[in-house]
Amino acid sequence: MSHSIRKVAHPALMIISILLIASNLRAPITGLGPILEFISHDLHLSPTQAGMLTTLPLLAFALFSPISSGLARKIGLESSLMIALTVISLGIIIRSSGSIATLFLGTCIIGIGIAIGNVLLPSLLKRDFPTQVPTLTAIYVLVMGIGSTISSSTAIPLLNLAEKLHITAIPSWAFSLASVIIFPVVSILMWLPQLSTHTRPSVDTADIDSHSYLWRSAAAWQVTIFLGLNSFIMYIFISWLPSILVDNGYTENQAGYIHGILQLSTAMPALILIPLMAKIKDKRTMSVIIAILSFSSILGLLLMPEHAIVWVICIGFSCGGGFILGLSFVGIRTHDAHQAAALSGMAQCMGYLLAASGPLIFGSLHEMTASWSLPLLMTTSVCVVWALLALYAGRPQIIIRTQTGNDIIIDNTHPRHQS
Repeated sequence: MSHSIRKVAHPALMIISILLIASNLRAPITGLGPILEFISHDLHLSPTQAGMLTTLPLLAFALFSPISSGLARKIGLESSLMIALTVISLGIIIRSSGSIATLFLGTCIIGIGIAIGNVLLPSLLKRDFPTQVPTLTAIYVLVMGIGSTISSSTAIPLLNLAEKLHITAIPSWAFSLASVIIFPVVSILMWLPQLSTHTRPSVDTADIDSHSYLWRSAAAWQVTIFLGLNSFIMYIFISWLPSILVDNGYTENQAGYIHGILQLSTAMPALILIPLMAKIKDKRTMSVIIAILSFSSILGLLLMPEHAIVWVICIGFSCGGGFILGLSFVGIRTHDAHQAAALSGMAQCMGYLLAASGPLIFGSLHEMTASWSLPLLMTTSVCVVWALLALYAGRPQIIIRTQTGNDIIIDNTHPRHQS
């Protein structure tokens, strides 16, 4: 494969298409949280079963992320991303059928489609816009936040609309879930012109599987768990925040809007932190502050729920900031693009497996105690571990390996050379 920069015929159209695809990478999941109580009541789901609805996509992310680059190598990036959008659409249709079986099956299928998009979109940016990756990444994260905000904020109004229109073919909550199909449908229409080309992913993505030594690296695991704990906390609140708010006296509409604010606040750090990345060499202090902010905000939500909107903004900001910092650690701790892509793949696979346990554990604790106190205190304890891990994950050292012949015999770190 040539390493020359590929000339994009219509760069503005390509950027719009990329951002539309990005809008699909969270919205189909986040629209579930505000109406989870309605679904649980209608289908008689336990809190643990309800938590599984958020856990399933995360498991799909973990299991299907490693094979996404192989799919792109075989059929091309453009076709692979079209498959991702089609799978998301199919999952939304199945999930909205109204039964327990289709609810869980569709949710899992949506996760598979999102997993493919998660892995391949960054490669598309590197391939077609190599000099604009930081800027486009910031916009990309922002669009993901906007898409998830729209999905969360409109979930309850759409449910109410279905009841006013007396839609009986499917439950009102299913109508609300079905409405997010607008995201992949518009994206598919915009992406169709790209199918005329058949190109492979960037060499960074294509070589993800060639760095198996990272799985024996303590430094790689530090970065992986840092990102995993960040997602662990984030997906707990994506799943359970509306239920917490309703039990503290908020209406379903208010809970839905605040849930939308959570999504939007996760995108805010993209506009604030990315310009600071090049100026602040050692990211550890910033990372610890982010974890402390999350700790204090969750504690605030527990002790002073009347100020939930403040705490939710801070939780969203800390999780969004932790995600960006975690991605920066991938660059800081690696010596070339191939190793960075490999570490990113490892972190995404194992990090999402860790994150998948969050909503399930949180829901189980709530079910056992009939209270939100113990689950929230558990989450604050995770923030403490997250802060301590930041001191190791964010060190300005790179992961190296020593080889004898073709055999890898050591995997260690050394300080990055200062420029």
